[in-house]
Amino acid sequence: MARFLKKNKASLHRSPGSVVFVGSQKMDQARVTVMDYDHGNLRELELQDLAEGGRFKKTDTATWINVDGVHDTDLIMEIGRSFELHPLILEDIVHTGQRPKVEEYDDCIFLVVKMLRFDQDQEQVVGEQLSMVLGPNFLLTFQEQPGDTFEPVRERIRRQKGRIRGAGIDYLAYALLDTVVDNYIFIIEQLGEKVEELEEEVLLGPSQAVLAKIIRYKREMNYIRKSVRPFRELTQQLSFLDSELISDKTDPFLKDMQGLALQSVEIVDTYREMLFDYLNIYNTGVSNKLNEIMKVLTIFSAIFIPLTFIAGVYGTNFEYFPELHYKYSYFVFWAVLLLVAVVMIRFFKRRGWL
Repeated sequence: MARFLKKNKASLHRSPGSVVFVGSQKMDQARVTVMDYDHGNLRELELQDLAEGGRFKKTDTATWINVDGVHDTDLIMEIGRSFELHPLILEDIVHTGQRPKVEEYDDCIFLVVKMLRFDQDQEQVVGEQLSMVLGPNFLLTFQEQPGDTFEPVRERIRRQKGRIRGAGIDYLAYALLDTVVDNYIFIIEQLGEKVEELEEEVLLGPSQAVLAKIIRYKREMNYIRKSVRPFRELTQQLSFLDSELISDKTDPFLKDMQGLALQSVEIVDTYREMLFDYLNIYNTGVSNKLNEIMKVLTIFSAIFIPLTFIAGVYGTNFEYFPELHYKYSYFVFWAVLLLVAVVMIRFFKRRGWL
């Protein structure tokens, strides 16, 4: 499946709001976990009966329900019925090729972002769609597969670190988004180290291996850019969003996250420019190498032109040739050829052509 665009044949000719999974299935069975907490209490459980999920909608506590496995459309629709989600939200959740965005509905805010990780073995950035539904006292998150990206946030909730247990559910949404953008910067730094190490290889001389690395890193940076630039737009929209679901106390944190998103975009653009410069250096090196080859070939051609002329004249089949019967004419002939070659080489060196 294409990395930059997900095939959408399954949802063709269907009405808007149709819940049709688009993407690749990354786990066998979906899983639903719940963290229900307030300042003094915490409940953590895994839901077996989805009917239980709906009761968390009207509690006074903050509830974070995380779904791993958006391929299970029946599960997604059941959650949608329990929390009365708009059909367009459900459609976007199961379509894993969504562009990062934020949409405001009457009773919730819907967000789509891309989570990234760097595969060291393949030297490839792997993306996963994260969908979030922020309600008055609940947060629904939908991931394509289980991962430990949000484990630090879970630990903060368990150990009551920071303000997360005392703040509202909107602060939890911010904490998750902040983790996503921090991960962006971490991955960009990982790939950036490899880009900076490539500079020495480029300067040593052009090779097919160096060209392959430049092209591969350019492709990965473009893939990252496809996620971080819309994320920056998303943070800007959140900062200006006039919604009761986002408290004034959370606004400064959203503005700080906006700065991190801008920083990640700037870093990506910097490395993309570096790779573009590397490619120019590579092409210049190839051109210089080709010029050196042509220079040597031209000099050899210039040397052999007079030698060929002399050999052609001397080798003609004249009946009367002055030196034809001279005993040492063959050696004189070679002496003349060598003399002409040496004189031309010294002339080229004096002119700086060699």
